Amino acid sequence: MPVRRTGRLCSVAAALALTVTAPATAATAAESAPNPSSALREVLFVGNNWDGTADVIESTGDFARIGRIDVVPDRAERMAEIKADPIRWIYFMAIRDSVGEGHDQLVDDMYSTPDGRSVVVSRPSFADVVSLDLATGRINWRFPVSGHRADHMAVSPDGRRVAVSASTSNTVHVLDVGTGRQVGSFATGDKPHENIFSSDGKYLWNMSIGEVNTALDATWLDWTKGDRRITVVDAATFEQVEVIDMRARLDAVGLKDHSDAVRPAAFSPDESKLYFQVSFFNGFFEYDVATDRITRTKTLPKNPATSGDRTTWVNDSRHHGITMKPDGSKLCVAGTMDDYATVVDRATLREGPLVTASKPYWATVSGDGKSCVVSESGADRVTAIDFATGEKTVSVPVGDHPQRVRLGHVQADWSAPSGG
Repeated sequence: MPVRRTGRLCSVAAALALTVTAPATAATAAESAPNPSSALREVLFVGNNWDGTADVIESTGDFARIGRIDVVPDRAERMAEIKADPIRWIYFMAIRDSVGEGHDQLVDDMYSTPDGRSVVVSRPSFADVVSLDLATGRINWRFPVSGHRADHMAVSPDGRRVAVSASTSNTVHVLDVGTGRQVGSFATGDKPHENIFSSDGKYLWNMSIGEVNTALDATWLDWTKGDRRITVVDAATFEQVEVIDMRARLDAVGLKDHSDAVRPAAFSPDESKLYFQVSFFNGFFEYDVATDRITRTKTLPKNPATSGDRTTWVNDSRHHGITMKPDGSKLCVAGTMDDYATVVDRATLREGPLVTASKPYWATVSGDGKSCVVSESGADRVTAIDFATGEKTVSVPVGDHPQRVRLGHVQADWSAPSGG
């Protein structure tokens, strides 16, 4: 589709480029609205997608497990509903057989509430978002998304709103974290995926990845993947303020054979640069927000053991997971199909050691900002890599097929509900 970039849109880019606060995280969201009646404990939540659980681990140090949460306490009820509806059953099985690699997708993303008493979770196979009471494990509220699958989320800097991609309806819902009430929604390209709030909370970016579950993966068949674009909206009104089609930007720098399906992404601390991954590519790009162009390309090493058959790569990913050290000096990249993770110097784009990891699916930053934490979905563990040295420091076991890892909070005296 044509890219619209009016004076108003350029002012959005300028506003983002002038922002000097750090990108919002679950930690900053929780700190922005603390509960004065009790202390909070910083943790990492690890979503075990095929288990239907979330492990709560230390956010620094040895990253030891503190407890485990069942994120599908209503599984029997949900399954009864799905089996009673032929259309829902068809979609449920399609998700299991395609994106789920033969497994149900029970937890994709999660964020704790500012008071550390609840965690909000998107559940792809159940096409919903739920809030779980961390003390009891009970569901506070449930929001069924439009369509048949829930995906990536993002929490606003104040921790009071959460955006969730409804991937089969090309919609992003924005919910009140406390009540589950929808406060707004907006249309996206095909298969909305990653969501990112600007650090001032004024804008919400959504990346749509198009169709990733077909075998039409040859470069010349790229047109079959659908409408892939970045949609930027006003986070107060949900009015569209910008559409960025990376196809034109990639073509402009001679990368016509690269996919324009933007996957995980990370802003620089001043939000003047966006670093993003795309389908099928072992590397990432640097995009200058103000000038609206790709300024650098980083190609990372290929694992010679990785099949060259792109149809064997999970959901069109080659690399899936990128994060940035809080001071903006280093990036950390999950080389999903190449079975490694690596720290990259942002100034030179020189990669550090290739740390062996089994299908790493996500990358985030530890609570102290000193480590990159990647989920090894092929080995059921999370691994910490020191930003300073680029070397692995520790791995800890978690549940079946960990994917998203998010920084958050629980109550200081929290322990897992019975059975956790």
